[in-house]
Amino acid sequence: MKFVSYNIQYGFGQDGCFDPVRIADSIRDADVIALQEVTRGYSRNDHADLVEIFSAQFPDYFAAFGAACDVLVDHTVADGRLRERRFQFGNMVLSRFPIRATRNLLLPRNRTFDKLNLQRGALETVIDAPGGALRVYSVHLDHVSPDERIAQIAFLKERVCGYLSEGGALTGAIEFAVSDPPLPEDFVIMGDFNMEPESPEYIAMVGRNDAYYGRAPRAGFPTDAEAYLKARPEGGHSWISEDGSRRMHLDYCFVSGGLVSRLKTCRVDVSAVGSDHLPVWVELRE
Repeated sequence: MKFVSYNIQYGFGQDGCFDPVRIADSIRDADVIALQEVTRGYSRNDHADLVEIFSAQFPDYFAAFGAACDVLVDHTVADGRLRERRFQFGNMVLSRFPIRATRNLLLPRNRTFDKLNLQRGALETVIDAPGGALRVYSVHLDHVSPDERIAQIAFLKERVCGYLSEGGALTGAIEFAVSDPPLPEDFVIMGDFNMEPESPEYIAMVGRNDAYYGRAPRAGFPTDAEAYLKARPEGGHSWISEDGSRRMHLDYCFVSGGLVSRLKTCRVDVSAVGSDHLPVWVELRE
């Protein structure tokens, strides 16, 4: 079972061209896709509805979108009806398998005064996967402040690790004449975390590294799939600056302890040019 995470930078590639089809072509082999920086109503890409574009590119996939940031851009009256155009910025999940439930988790943030800071989110989905139901999260953390990222990670881990006691999106659904969605313990967390390996934020996510045992998978600390498989090369990166002068590893796939034994491969596709970020792939044995 193949998963991929891709921050698509509103559809713009390393060459500055807007080409969402190129992005879709690079990830078609995935069973579950987590996208970040998915927009609607953004002037830079001519107000493209990327949710609709990617849903159309994967017509037989289930789709979920969570707009973390949603603001009014402009409005008009047409045929006697008010028409709004809104800027939406968020995360998306596409899946070959049914998405049984979703929650759009809004992450903590603080107002900034001279740098961009918009509401960030983590889109939680419950997927009926062949090996059993599991949770998949598409996540995008703040890009400016390590302190804010640490707060966002703490909130995210509380939701992820407290999922069973919280009950996810819905319990007691018989009152709505529908069945309760599964409450799976295992999860895959993918996205743009805007942190580098062994940074304070990274340690907050996965825990400290023991000098002898390393990071043994344990409850409460998601496992970095690429690090666990020792698949991250020296100087590995998942983001390239606009002028190509800087490269950083910012994108990850984390799994629950129960999925560690099913990890097969994890890699960054350095051949992709559809965004300033690179896709991160992980494969689980079924």
